[in-house]
Amino acid sequence: MPGRVLMVQGTASHVGKSVLVSALCRIFRQDGFRVAPFKAQNMSNNSYVTPDGGEIGRAQAVQAQAAGVETQVEMNPILLKPETDQRSQVVLMGRPYTSARTMDYIELKSQLWESVHTSLDILRDQYEIVVIEGAGSPAEINLKATEIVNMRVALYANAPVLLCGDIDRGGVFASLVGTLELLEPEEREIIKGFVINKFRGDIDLLTDGLTWLENRTGIPVIGVVRHYHDIHIPEEDSVALDLPMRVKGNAVLDIAVIQIPHISNFDDFDPLAQESGVTLRYVDSPTDLGRPDLIILPGTKTTIPDLAWMDRQGLTQAVIEAHGNGSALIGICGGYQMLGKEISDPDGVESTQAQISGLGLLPMTTIFAGSKETHRVTGKVALNSGLLAGAKGLPVQGYEIHMGRTAVEGVGVPFAIDDRSDLPVTQDNALDGSLDSSGWVLGTYIHGLFHNGGLRRALLQALARRKGVTLPPTGDVAGIDGEFDKLADWVRGSLNMDLIYQMSGLARDFDSVGSGR
Repeated sequence: MPGRVLMVQGTASHVGKSVLVSALCRIFRQDGFRVAPFKAQNMSNNSYVTPDGGEIGRAQAVQAQAAGVETQVEMNPILLKPETDQRSQVVLMGRPYTSARTMDYIELKSQLWESVHTSLDILRDQYEIVVIEGAGSPAEINLKATEIVNMRVALYANAPVLLCGDIDRGGVFASLVGTLELLEPEEREIIKGFVINKFRGDIDLLTDGLTWLENRTGIPVIGVVRHYHDIHIPEEDSVALDLPMRVKGNAVLDIAVIQIPHISNFDDFDPLAQESGVTLRYVDSPTDLGRPDLIILPGTKTTIPDLAWMDRQGLTQAVIEAHGNGSALIGICGGYQMLGKEISDPDGVESTQAQISGLGLLPMTTIFAGSKETHRVTGKVALNSGLLAGAKGLPVQGYEIHMGRTAVEGVGVPFAIDDRSDLPVTQDNALDGSLDSSGWVLGTYIHGLFHNGGLRRALLQALARRKGVTLPPTGDVAGIDGEFDKLADWVRGSLNMDLIYQMSGLARDFDSVGSGR
């Protein structure tokens, strides 16, 4: 018998669907079930690498981690990685498929549907329950005729749907009722419950509204999830970068991430934001940059256009000047490429611009090629100076997602690679990254670098010593697995899980709920 299904849809983007799916995956896991996430189509430049070198949305990798299972491409068969406002790279079943304009992609959807429903069928054969995430809103009437991620998936799988709304944005009752009104009758039939997300304040003030909503629609409110501050789960949407920064009272180090237009994998930097004594800022202008202790150039889907944008903004020169005045620099993936002398794209792999000068802070050049490198990597720190002082020999693990090939001469190589998942380690790929002679300019293709706790702490200690300050103790850090448990407890206490089990058709031992931890 195929595994059961439960779907989370939302009234809009960034209403909390991804986090709610993560919570449900962890709850089902705690309750003893084999559970997996699924999202038919994701649009994000935040991605992750499966064990076999496939590329999927980072959110589905986080959800799989919450479920306690390994990632696989079937969890996100279609990943759209925006290159411009009207063009995206289409990653199908973990591999680059094409680059398509919006109207061209609509024509492709009939072909892509086969991969969507086949992937869901495979997961249902492997797991007892699959928690499905929708995208955006199911009520986008301009997209409904060709959509393959919301109601078409729900109807195919006969999935009960939880409709989630964000009360923190305001207008949640209008959003929920309005969404229902724009659905077809058979689509309304499978909406089995509402979830009010990100609530603040006295819940008693919400009672009349909840009663009205249930009476108006005949659909129960499954729960109200309160807003939280102290649970750290990676965000999927770059909307999160626009939220106000909270400056820590005990901050002694200032780290600035350049917020380029096509920033990718920005959850690379979440562990830095959680560190005691560190303020992490995202900046998009020279005025906001100032003179931080560390500047990070992040990953990007379109390196040359984003570097050209930095040039126009005056950020390229501002970064160079800040480094000249003492700011350390780290470049990750596309940001690493920007640190070199020149980037070339002769075949138009990522851009119509064939060449651009880099910051010139590392003696290297990058040429884009048609094939994409997608690998998990493990290794260790190979150097012991500057940013890496005291870090030599520490373990490093992460993943690579890039298309450029970088040639470097005359610098130290900071990371020795022991394993590259689906590739044998050879003399040509056994090293990664560059560290300049001063030790304060570091570049690497490894995403997830700062998720390595020992390396992260050593790097911050090196910055603190250079500045002549003392870094506060790390405090009680639960780690990502502990964060999932905290999230599950928070959401379990907010939702009517009995009703969710009833609608999903799963049977559980009520005496052992939560004992899976």
